[in-house]
Amino acid sequence: MMKRILMVGLMMAAGGAGRALAQDNLAVNRLFSDHTVLQRGMPVPVWGTAKPDTKITVNFGQQEKTTEAGKDGKWLVKLDALKVSAEPAELIIKSLTGDKPVIIADVLVGDVWLCSGQSNMEWVMKSFKTEADVAKAEYPAIRHCNRGNGWTVCSPKTAGDFTATGFYFARRLNQETRIPIGLLNNAIGGSPIEPWIPPDGAHFTSVTLPFIPFAIKGMIWYQGESNGPEGGLYTHKMNALITGLRKVWNQGDPSTGSGRDFPVYFVQLPNFSGQPNELGAGDEAWAGLRLTQLKALRSIPNTGMAVTIDTSDNGDIHPNNKRDTGDRLAQWALVKDYGRNDLICSGPLYKGMKIEGAKIRIMFDYVGKGLLIGKKHGEEQMQEVPTEKLGCFAIATADPAKPKGLKWIWADAVIDGNTVVVSSPEIQNPVAVQYACITHPTGNKLYNKEGLPASPFRTDDGEEKK
Repeated sequence: MMKRILMVGLMMAAGGAGRALAQDNLAVNRLFSDHTVLQRGMPVPVWGTAKPDTKITVNFGQQEKTTEAGKDGKWLVKLDALKVSAEPAELIIKSLTGDKPVIIADVLVGDVWLCSGQSNMEWVMKSFKTEADVAKAEYPAIRHCNRGNGWTVCSPKTAGDFTATGFYFARRLNQETRIPIGLLNNAIGGSPIEPWIPPDGAHFTSVTLPFIPFAIKGMIWYQGESNGPEGGLYTHKMNALITGLRKVWNQGDPSTGSGRDFPVYFVQLPNFSGQPNELGAGDEAWAGLRLTQLKALRSIPNTGMAVTIDTSDNGDIHPNNKRDTGDRLAQWALVKDYGRNDLICSGPLYKGMKIEGAKIRIMFDYVGKGLLIGKKHGEEQMQEVPTEKLGCFAIATADPAKPKGLKWIWADAVIDGNTVVVSSPEIQNPVAVQYACITHPTGNKLYNKEGLPASPFRTDDGEEKK
């Protein structure tokens, strides 16, 4: 299966995102253009076409690799693992037939991230109110490649065409690590998850497959809007997507054919006013999908989740605030991939509960320096409001006449140390708690002191950590 997928990918190199950059009869895949970012720390495939049986040499830095084009004219070499470099270099491809060499200029070595999903990943900076950030976007070590159509250096003239979520993700990584960052944007607006799943999805074969086997660091994923009402199935689909991509990319040990668990950081859906927002209706709308995304975080190795229920002031399906989204994705990467032990990667995540008479105490992971009540407007920093009420919590008692046998009402919630105590004078025998399990949660929310919001959860949804 692996060989078949890679063969199909190379066969597609003549068209779409993978079409070749031709110089006479010698050509290199279009993913290798001026301003390319090559992935550091692992073998780097370089491939293209030439006359059958032609000897090909590829030079980069001190390396020279040689191969021969096959009977079908396709060739591929792998450069040895590269060290990070922000100094522009040339990637030179030559043949022995006298064809003009292909010279790729201004090549950096850093980390390449695939940016995938639907419109909230696809939409570019100029689609949002980002003029101030675009005007200051002089970041020569950040590059963007949209659907394989050449690489662009980030500048005030070009940043408007960068994926907005990816831009803020890359900006923070580059500013805090000084490592060049490349963004491969292959997102498609309105797309559900199913067509992205390898090996046979309508989008995987046409959009993602031509990128393989280009060496990458990992993937950021912003999708789910088109799968909103389907509940728990989405967790299994995310597992199929991520497991499948890791397998077909096959960046693991060549001797075993094992794929590497490259990191995947995804966005939990933001608050949205376009679907039912009643307490108890969450399973049928975006609220239910957010819970399945939380399950995916816990069940799929080497993943991270950016919580964004505070990023859309007006509940728009396309929140203007992509800065916090990109920053929160980057915070996972900084902690997990770049060794930033001084940061915490997530806001509070539900850990467990304890019934204490007429109250329920909720415990959390990722408390950081402590819990607080916060409010946030747009891209403004979260403000602590310790004297105001903590919103979005509901509590339930057993009621066979209600859905799932539970009667839910809005509750009082009080921070007690690193826990939250939830209660209501209307319920004396509570059995479950939920937080922010409506489509458009508003009001004061739960944060850790590092400014990251808590994820929605339900204690009756199998979320208690074992």
